[in-house]
Amino acid sequence: MKKNFLKCTAAGLIAAFSLYSCNDSDDDMMGNVSFQRSITFENVVTPKDFVESGSFQGTGQPVILPGQSVSIKFSAGKAQSLMFSTMYGASKDWFFASKQPGIQLFDNNGNAIAGDVSSEVLLWDNGTKDNMTGLAESKPIMQVPNVIASQLMKLNLAYNDVTSEFTLTITNTSGGTAHETPFSPGVWAVSNYNGSQLLNSTPFFMPNTLSNPEITDIAQMGSITKMMTKLNANTGIMTGLSPALVVVYRGDKNPIYELGKKDSGMGLKEIAQMGNVAKLQNSLQSSPNVKGVFIAGNAPVSPGNKVTASFKADPGDKIAYVTMFGFSNDWFYANEQNIDANIKGDVTSGTALFDSGTGIDQYPGAGNHQALFGGTPQSENMVISKVGTSYPVPAVQNVIKVTVN
Repeated sequence: MKKNFLKCTAAGLIAAFSLYSCNDSDDDMMGNVSFQRSITFENVVTPKDFVESGSFQGTGQPVILPGQSVSIKFSAGKAQSLMFSTMYGASKDWFFASKQPGIQLFDNNGNAIAGDVSSEVLLWDNGTKDNMTGLAESKPIMQVPNVIASQLMKLNLAYNDVTSEFTLTITNTSGGTAHETPFSPGVWAVSNYNGSQLLNSTPFFMPNTLSNPEITDIAQMGSITKMMTKLNANTGIMTGLSPALVVVYRGDKNPIYELGKKDSGMGLKEIAQMGNVAKLQNSLQSSPNVKGVFIAGNAPVSPGNKVTASFKADPGDKIAYVTMFGFSNDWFYANEQNIDANIKGDVTSGTALFDSGTGIDQYPGAGNHQALFGGTPQSENMVISKVGTSYPVPAVQNVIKVTVN
């Protein structure tokens, strides 16, 4: 996949990624021999269609009766939308869902939409049962004519800008109408966004085509089991990686970051928030223990792609590296322990995911203040720490592979 998986600011994408190295050590005069190595950073994450998904049902009983409401909480950034589906219970094979790719959550200026969005819901005929007899048929999914779905179902959106989290409240307003009906348990999903497009722009079903087993079970029986199995298998956080910065240095202190300390202002923040290596590169060039700074790549690294940098070192030197977890507010991958520059092989096991403490976190790949969506993280002033379990982030080895040759 060769799409741009990290929509950074212009500064982050066009920063100068020139190679830099200091003068050779005098160790050669003492019989030590300099050596050449290369280090490769590979994005090995498996992209999934959906960044988040789930189900909903009534309170006290699975169905949502006239007059009752249910709420869904989810995260999203601009360009993403919410798809949901629930059965029109008093039918043979009708279901509620929005048009593709889902309910619009942001306007054309990137502002979150809040309030009544009932006009987004439509009523669909699954085309698998005759509406009168209930006998099996095989027709394409079509919108039900002469029934206004928004008169039967009210949708209300609320938005939390700090977390980039929405709450959708679904209310059954069909009571007393000619189409009074319960709603079945339902499903919802937010499609992953890769920086240029949604990975799945037609979630759940495609109008004007024959239905699928998952939506058929919802439309005919109100059963979400098959759809949830499919969603669970196709939901997961993914990310792009920024160009990686590699430093050759002497001593025991990693010059890129110090766990438990606040960001030093040397440029780590710019990598962790925007993928821009230029400031840290320039800062490290003047550090007394740094012998060389090298950059792997000059653009975001999407899943399935890799970048490599070559470096020169002497016996006794160490290396450190950093690259942005692109679909975050301020996270970065870096080596957790010191690495001898003369090492060869896979060093991924020594890599960890860190929070720079400079921006308020949002759901990875679904936060409107993330660089992926052209945003700027809201500032915070915390110490650098390892990323915990607040979000279902894939294990390090399932996202990045680091190899020295």
